[in-house]
This record gives sequence, C-alpha cells and structure tokens, in this order.
Amino acid sequence: MNIHEYQGKEILASYGVRVQRGIVANNPVEAVAAAKQLTAETGTSWYVVKAQIHAGGRGKGGGVKLAKNLDQVTEISEQIIGMQLITPQTPPEGKTVHKVLIAEDVYYPGESETSEFYVSVLLNRATGRNMIMYSTEGGMDIEEVAEHTPHLIFTEEIDPAYGLQGFQARKIAFNLGLSGEAFKEMVKFIDALYKAYIGSDSSMFEINPVLKTSDNKILAVDAKVNIDDNALFRQAKYAEMRDVREENPIEVEAKEVGLNYVDLDGTVGCMVNGAGLAMATMDLIKYAGFEPANFLDVGGTADAKRVETAFRIILKDPNVKAILINIFGGIVRCDRVAQGVVDAYKNMGDAIQVPIIVRLQGTNAEIAKELIDNSGMPILSAVQFQEAADQVKAALS
Repeated sequence: MNIHEYQGKEILASYGVRVQRGIVANNPVEAVAAAKQLTAETGTSWYVVKAQIHAGGRGKGGGVKLAKNLDQVTEISEQIIGMQLITPQTPPEGKTVHKVLIAEDVYYPGESETSEFYVSVLLNRATGRNMIMYSTEGGMDIEEVAEHTPHLIFTEEIDPAYGLQGFQARKIAFNLGLSGEAFKEMVKFIDALYKAYIGSDSSMFEINPVLKTSDNKILAVDAKVNIDDNALFRQAKYAEMRDVREENPIEVEAKEVGLNYVDLDGTVGCMVNGAGLAMATMDLIKYAGFEPANFLDVGGTADAKRVETAFRIILKDPNVKAILINIFGGIVRCDRVAQGVVDAYKNMGDAIQVPIIVRLQGTNAEIAKELIDNSGMPILSAVQFQEAADQVKAALS
C-alpha cells in the first residue's frame, strides 16, 4: 500500500526521524492557513508547495514549487490543486492532485553548505535480508545514478538475527563523507529510519533527498513509503491512510469483492485460480504472441456468481479483446466451474462481446469440456495448455 509523502513523514516522525515539517491542505485557503501556522511553529518565511500523489518525479512535472510569500502560496496552490500531474511514474494521462503539502524551507543559509543524499530501506530478495541502500547523489533519479555511476551507490545488509548494528550506521555516515556533528546526526537518523521501517511493516522506505542542513542537521525532505498489504491486519492506523483515489479504480473494486486483480497493458484478459497458475497463464499468452491484460486470481471457488463478477471486472478494461479462463480443479471440481462459466455467460447476456476460451484441467475435466461444448454458448474449450494458447491465437487472428 502506497501512502502520501505527508503520511510517510508522520510515520517517520513518530519513530524519532527528523523530517521537513509541513501541513497538508485541500484548497488554497487551507494552504495559506497552513503557511501561517508553519511560520508560527518553525519561523520559516518561505514555503515549499508540494503536490501529494503516489508518484515520484513531481518536481519535474511542476508539482513542487517554492513560494516566497503568502500571495505566492495562494497562487501556486491554485495552480497545483486539481491539475493533472504527469511524471515518469504516472500513467500517460497523469494523476489528479487533490491536496498539497505546505512545507518549511530547510535550505536556509548557515555555517556550512547544504548536502543531499539518497537513503532507502528495502528487502534484498536475492539474500532474503533487509538492506539499506544509500548514495551521495541525493535529489537525483537513483535509476540514473545506478546506470551511469553505479560506484556511487552503497548497500548495507542487515542480519535479521541482530538487527541494525551501531557500526553499520557509522559506516553509512562515513561513506557519505560526513564528520563532526553531521556524522552523529546521520547515525541517529539511520537508526531511527530502520526502526520506522521495521515497526511499520513497510516493504520500502525511500528518502530522496536526505538533507544535511547548513547547521549540520540531518532530515528527510521527502518520504516515499510502501507498507506491506499483508501486514495491514496489525497496522490498523496505517490502513486508514489508504487513498483509493490514487489507485486503479478497477483494482479497488476487485479488492472489495475479494478478487486478486492487477491491471496490465495487454489485450487478453485472464481468469485463473492460484497465483502460480496465473503467472504461468500470462507466460502462455506471451508465448502465443500477445500480452496479458490483467492478473486475476479468483481463489479456490469459482461458482457462477464469482465468475460473473470476475467477467464484469475484466470487461471494464476497454483493451480486452479476449478472455482466457484457466482453472485447475483440485479443491473445486472442473464441472462445477464449467457450469458456473455457462451460467455467468447466460446471466450477462450481450455484455460479453469478446471470445471466451476456457481451459479446465483436474477433477472431472472431460465432463467440464462436454458441458461447455454442449452449452450452446459461443465459448471455446480446451484441456491442454498448448491447446488453450492455440485457441487464443485463433480467436484474435
């Protein structure tokens, strides 16, 4: 589950991580009120107006701007709130900005130059351990840094038996070229950041940039946080942070009815039981020369009602030109699934305007094929994997 920057900073601050302070606003009037409150609390006289969407690269799209007075806060907020913000991480049409964060100016002059760093905490899937990835090249696209100057990216793996050790936090501060008070501040920052990552059951914390201020404070200027969906049952306060307006509406609807659905860019809709079989089905579609339109796992049950719901979810995507149903009848009998498909097709009437290919394998697979073939419905049946692929190819050729 992705959350907004201001929400990520709330989590960080609750674990003792120093952050760039800010107040969220839903309209220009609230933005000015937030700026006034921020001045009273922090003394700042300049403000950073930051669009709140679930995507990075907001500055490049015009979603992060500096306001030097309250009039500019109003003007910039009016520009950003309601805009379609397009960044490298949004869909081509962009995302609508519903709120902004009014943040304090932390790039003030002082005894030393400011410096920006990149720090993230995530799982290294190759080793099964959490790791801290960091770089002196903060404020930049980390993908660009990795491609052109990979030697400037460091990693520190955390042994799950011991957790983050003091020498590791000091090593990170040293590799970032810090000394004196800034060194001590970075050690505290890394320690608190890792505690926040573990305590919130997150799958990623990305802080870009982490700022060394002119008076040697270390703080998070941004916060990109992804919380593990599987842990939300014990993180109720974070589950409330979900903003469904930022999510794919079809995926939201599917989740509400208990379907595991992920929207993709292809033309062949998938309805499968089991995540492993779903992945294999998407491979099958690609081998046939097409692209899957979705990942959809209907789970262990596939009765008429559930199949009909899945049909309606898949057909909300206008790019779908065919639907491949691939069910393994282990827990559920294939003939029951076949009957469910036929009944769902009858119930939906003319709503289905694309070819349907059904591949059923397992208990009563042959009976299921006969049910479909004798139903009088324009549904193509298959038993073997390759046969299903050939049916998809024929239907779309």
